Amino acid sequence: MTAMLRWLTAGESHGPSLISLLDGVPAGIELTSDDLKDALARRRLGHGRGSRQKFEQDALTIHGGLRHGLTLGSPLAIEVANSEWPKWEKVMSADPVDREDLLIDAGTGDEREIARNRPLSRPRPGHADLSGMLKYGFDEARPILERASARETAARVVAGRVAAALLEQAAGIRLVSHTLQVGSVRVPEGADLPTPEDLAALDEDPLRCFHQETSAAMVAEVDGAKADGDTLGGVVEVLAYGAPVGLGSHTQWDRRLDGRLAQAIMSIQAMKGVEIGDGFATAGRRGSEAHDEILIPEAESGGTFPRVSNRAGGLEGGITNGQVLRVRGALKPISTVPRALRTVDVSTGEQTTANHQRSDTCAVAPAAVIAEAVVALTLADALLEKTGGDSVAEIRAHLEGTNALQSALTDRRPDSTP
Repeated sequence: MTAMLRWLTAGESHGPSLISLLDGVPAGIELTSDDLKDALARRRLGHGRGSRQKFEQDALTIHGGLRHGLTLGSPLAIEVANSEWPKWEKVMSADPVDREDLLIDAGTGDEREIARNRPLSRPRPGHADLSGMLKYGFDEARPILERASARETAARVVAGRVAAALLEQAAGIRLVSHTLQVGSVRVPEGADLPTPEDLAALDEDPLRCFHQETSAAMVAEVDGAKADGDTLGGVVEVLAYGAPVGLGSHTQWDRRLDGRLAQAIMSIQAMKGVEIGDGFATAGRRGSEAHDEILIPEAESGGTFPRVSNRAGGLEGGITNGQVLRVRGALKPISTVPRALRTVDVSTGEQTTANHQRSDTCAVAPAAVIAEAVVALTLADALLEKTGGDSVAEIRAHLEGTNALQSALTDRRPDSTP
């Protein structure tokens, strides 16, 4: 059976916790709970985040698959608990609750505590509210929005941190994510790309932008939208350095790595577009300007042929080619708009305005971190598919053998002995 990494998440936004379950994790990955907590902290960063990030803390517990800082090869189960659960215990109870209990204000005397218990019959345009209600037969949006919420990505981020550790320790692959665009403000074409050594600087930037002048303009764009009672989207990019040649395959549609990466990015809440490398810009170029010309490899190239450019984003034919992997995702503006868009109250059939749940003005910076996590999970799965192996040491050994075969091809240079 082909080795593979399987992962699932469970839980609702205001439920007791989110669960991340990973199966197929090799033994021997060095990992601690602090590594996972750091990943969750990075997800909370970014100018334009709402008040929820300040009071709703992530309490992490590892329930299996890790012992004394090393993965065991068994399923890894991680819980991210919700510190606000006591306020939602009646609203989100797994068991039936008396209707009178839903009129209690959780002991605060705050009308908002009572309001949270009321049916959400005014679906928000752009959210899963209405389509989910119609699909699953609910007369209010609460059962839909609780799972559709981007809060679920906390479980993905911890899973992605496990995958990132596997990639780096087994294959020397390192990932970094950054923001290319917020609203109408975009990093200039040709600007320097960040490397993994720039991670600290990116984490410190208010919008995870590697271009200082553009970052300041992005902050002003977010502040303007907030003042107007509006929201913003943008574009993020994930870069994978050190990816070996040969991850993915051209032989079947579902093994093409570009397709798998596209699905992973598009699965993130609010993502509406994806491109590999130059993507849409390449569509407007002539063929002579669209592709990455191949040069004669230098000695000890490790099976990689150098290129003049990297417009393909490190992928050709659904297979990594040894160049830096570049994946971008386009995030729509958050659908919970303070200005309240028009909708229909499904309980009365009347035209009204949408429910306004507490939300962010802009979530592009955390979206970059989330995109980094799902790219890590996708690449880790592709790595295990190619190398197999039940432990980090075995994966390394298999990868070394593959690299030796590839090096034999690149060694056929004009100056080589026949």
